[in-house]
Amino acid sequence: MNEPTNPPIISALTPFSRTPISRRHVDGVLLLDKPSGLTSNGALMRVKRLYNAEKAGHTGTLDPLASGLLPICFGEATKFAQALLDAPKRYVATVRFGVTTTTQDAEGDDVAVRPVAFDYALLAVALQRFIGRQMQVPPAYSALKHKGRPHYDYAREGIDVPRGPREMAFRSL
Repeated sequence: MNEPTNPPIISALTPFSRTPISRRHVDGVLLLDKPSGLTSNGALMRVKRLYNAEKAGHTGTLDPLASGLLPICFGEATKFAQALLDAPKRYVATVRFGVTTTTQDAEGDDVAVRPVAFDYALLAVALQRFIGRQMQVPPAYSALKHKGRPHYDYAREGIDVPRGPREMAFRSL
């Protein structure tokens, strides 16, 4: 008579044997149009999984609210990612004048709304003050990191983290 076989007892200390996932060696740069609502790291991880790539990195963090070009470097191309990070960039923004929000961006709740009266000529004169190199303290709701976490995570929890001034250079506005 055949006796029933019992399944093996698996201890919490017994390591599961997993077949390692073989990754592909991919070299090059993918110019990704990152959608709004996705973090740069989230986009990187999705692309890395899609290509099953051994090594990948992005060339600078776009705020989750931002959409736009996010170069993803693979393999040997990661060696020049810093050069892309330091390269001049162009941004396009939509601005609502006279509105102050809790996060200093479009995600926050309106705190104050004031009427604003000016014309294009006055705006052009005001923008000239920002041309050139200057120091700027990043907003609390930025994608910059502190201890491995983005500043906006701390800000949403009501935690103030140190944000020192950084040099910014504007060629035109």
